[in-house]
Amino acid sequence: MDLDKPSQENLKVLLKQLGDKLGVANRILLDEKDYDLNRYDDLKFLYDHVSASGKLSPSETHAFIDELRAVRKS
Repeated sequence: MDLDKPSQENLKVLLKQLGDKLGVANRILLDEKDYDLNRYDDLKFLYDHVSASGKLSPSETHAFIDELRAVRKS
């Protein structure tokens, strides 16, 4: 699977892996239907940063979750 190519399936994988890495309990925030595929690059950027990071501090985790909220459809 090439996560560099925007697709609905890749979006779903990115969001699931972000949720796992960030320890998001409320997975409703990560429903792929709430994200526009046109913002895939923004989500991929977040995914790459979270994936490259080691253990995130609580404040870093909160900041990434806030960014996910900002990328969601209005």
